Amino acid sequence: MTVITEKLEAGSQSALLENPGNTKSVCPNCESAKMEPFYEVKGIPVHSVLLMPTRDHAANYPKGDLKLGFCPCCGFVSNMVFDPKVHEYSTSCEESQGFSPTFSSFARKLARRWVEDYDLHGKTVLEIGCGKGEFLAMMVEEGAGEGIGMDPAFVPERLDTPVSSHLAFIQDLYDERYTHLSADAICCRHTLEHISPTSSFMRMVRKTIGDRPDTVLLFELPDVYRVLKEAAFWDIYYEHCSYFTTGSLARLFRKHGFDPLELELEYDDQYIVIAGRPNSGKPSPKLAGEDDLESVRLEMRRFAERFRIQKESWLGRLNELRADGKRTVLWGGGSKAVSFLTTLGLTEQIDFVVDINPHKHGKFVPGTGHAVKSPEALRTEKPDCVVLMNPIYLKEVGAQLSGMGLSPDIIPV
Repeated sequence: MTVITEKLEAGSQSALLENPGNTKSVCPNCESAKMEPFYEVKGIPVHSVLLMPTRDHAANYPKGDLKLGFCPCCGFVSNMVFDPKVHEYSTSCEESQGFSPTFSSFARKLARRWVEDYDLHGKTVLEIGCGKGEFLAMMVEEGAGEGIGMDPAFVPERLDTPVSSHLAFIQDLYDERYTHLSADAICCRHTLEHISPTSSFMRMVRKTIGDRPDTVLLFELPDVYRVLKEAAFWDIYYEHCSYFTTGSLARLFRKHGFDPLELELEYDDQYIVIAGRPNSGKPSPKLAGEDDLESVRLEMRRFAERFRIQKESWLGRLNELRADGKRTVLWGGGSKAVSFLTTLGLTEQIDFVVDINPHKHGKFVPGTGHAVKSPEALRTEKPDCVVLMNPIYLKEVGAQLSGMGLSPDIIPV
């Protein structure tokens, strides 16, 4: 395994940090000037996956405001007051979901399918925003020839794979300094939602591909249509400055000369999976899910009232449990937990947070300062209720609790 820690000298401002024209009403996706605000939360942590060493550090971590805007031209949703300069992406970030068997199984199947469907056997994959490198390693294990991963949060000692000699990692953000990198596939999973100038980013990706028309793009990211429809406010947080539907993502691809090859919802319809290639100059037929602009607009207009109802319902339920002397913990110490706790302003209603990722144990949730503990702590703490931050893990978590002889009420969000 090769790890490059020495960063190239920045020739100009990184596209990850740009805010084109500093005009908040300009859509970063289609670049029209018609963004409409519809949801606002003030004073939330600017990071939700950084490890907080003490309760005080967590409670006093820098905060920022979030104001979601909707673009009527392309259906894109973004934080209109986002400030990328507050972020500190580094090896202290703990974004990995790989400790969950449910998530790992999904990721493995996706890696295998992409290698098979796009004939990546023996070929090179560049992953932008590779995190701890697990997925890139899976793609090589499933048949890809070489993998190049880019992420300032990559930690070499965390990756144990028999294909390490076929992997290289650059501990840096992707920007114009790295458009010389050559690959047969460019993979970008759960990264584009962290990038504000999405159109500028796609221009760089197109520059990276150059005159190689067979290069395939493989992207995966959260679907905001579900978030709007369910008023899933726990899926809205500062680090996610960009929110896509299937349609707005496909429109971004087409705007920059890529034909979508697949456009699907996966992982219980939580994630959008899209693949594309440089177009041949001829218009390609639209895929199911591209014409969603009116339906997204409708859900956006309903969101504020749905959120009000959700907030009142959760606060009422959790306050009642507290008043009845019930011990309630929250399972899942990632970004969803941070948003859930801070948006609702929860303190004593939640005793602590549980997470299966051992790198989070003994740390604290930014914003509220709740402690993060191992599931094993529940053997002695014995909660009455477990608020589960993602329903897709209901079977997995239920089995783990049952295996410890525990039977609390599980309340999925």
